[in-house]
Amino acid sequence: MALTLSRISRTRLAVTAAAATVLAVGAPAAYASLDTDTHPSGPTTTSQVSRGEAYTETRLFFGTERPDGGPDVTDKQFMEFIDKEVTPSFPDGLTVQDGRGQWRDSNGKIERERSYELILLYPTKQAPKRDALVEEIREDYVKKYAQDSVARLDDRLRVDF
Repeated sequence: MALTLSRISRTRLAVTAAAATVLAVGAPAAYASLDTDTHPSGPTTTSQVSRGEAYTETRLFFGTERPDGGPDVTDKQFMEFIDKEVTPSFPDGLTVQDGRGQWRDSNGKIERERSYELILLYPTKQAPKRDALVEEIREDYVKKYAQDSVARLDDRLRVDF
């Protein structure tokens, strides 16, 4: 997979902001098995095609403004973070998208900032091991750039390369 940069749509940002609010309160990541004969809406029918292998998609959302008033995280700093902190744990590939995010702070003020979305795909059977690596990435970014949090979304899907 190639490293790509693109804009996140307003709709995606609205969903992300809502999910980030839920994740910010410490909701644990959940994993479920992806059987070939079951589907979230019920059993697989003959009209449904089940291709690919069971994978987990993890999306991380990184803000760039520092709550302590320090300088914003630059593109160069973020890409160095990806190279040093993420790539060694996920060398098979990843995607980075840049965007604009917003969220409501503890004082009720709407905050807007430049942000990044990191997308990681890995076999679901590796999810317990990868979970620890993802959490380390989140913690490292929060500490290194004085952030309040890094939002996380996990989803199970089928992937065919």
